[in-house]
Amino acid sequence: MQNGEGLIAGVEGVIGEIRIDRPTRKNAITLAMWQKIPELIEQLSANARVIVLSGAKPDFSAGADISEFDTERGDARSARNYENANARAFAAIRNSPVPIIAAIRGICFGGGFGLAAAADLRIATPGARFAVPAARLGLAYPTEAMHDIVDSCGPQAARYLTMSGATIDANEALTHGFLLEIVEAENFDGRVREMAQRIAENAPLSIKASRLAIRAALRGDKELRSRAQDAGDETFLSADYAEGRAAFKEKRAPRFAGR
Repeated sequence: MQNGEGLIAGVEGVIGEIRIDRPTRKNAITLAMWQKIPELIEQLSANARVIVLSGAKPDFSAGADISEFDTERGDARSARNYENANARAFAAIRNSPVPIIAAIRGICFGGGFGLAAAADLRIATPGARFAVPAARLGLAYPTEAMHDIVDSCGPQAARYLTMSGATIDANEALTHGFLLEIVEAENFDGRVREMAQRIAENAPLSIKASRLAIRAALRGDKELRSRAQDAGDETFLSADYAEGRAAFKEKRAPRFAGR
């Protein structure tokens, strides 16, 4: 496992992990950490088939480290540079070559909420709490990241969270569709691992095509739709498709290679 810049990352088998590791600061994310996230995702994706994004207990992340704002976000130019670093981190998760699961305990606020919103799947413990407090700081939320929030919890909840700055609990987040599941704390790590392993066992090219098709459906984007179609066509000629058919006939588990 790599450990640096407040982030821990590594791959075990075919499951990657990125853990935000500043528990004394509620896993607040510094500018250096925002800048590091895309690099870690690229590195892990070379060997992992799925990545789990989490925070050091007891929290996921309180969002951007506000203590840096006077120096790293104090004027229009530095604020724009900081927002660009945010946007690149969100985009790296959204466009990751492999699926990303956000495993959420405790606080999931602001930029932490944005990271989770950009992930493919989100599960949480019952005590998790969620908020987008940008309006309480006098800041605008990055436009692309707002797409992720709308995609993940719908326009009505996105409006409420961003305009009110209110904190919601895990049950409310589940109701809005932001969470896939709520899992008791004692079973949480096992469930995250089980979900990651199940995804990792399936055909990578099929998963790639599905992820693109879902994004195209959400965004109504013609370019994404074309890419999804191409990715789907690629599966028809793949060795994995042949393996899937053979495994079905032979009544055994398939062994997919991602090609």
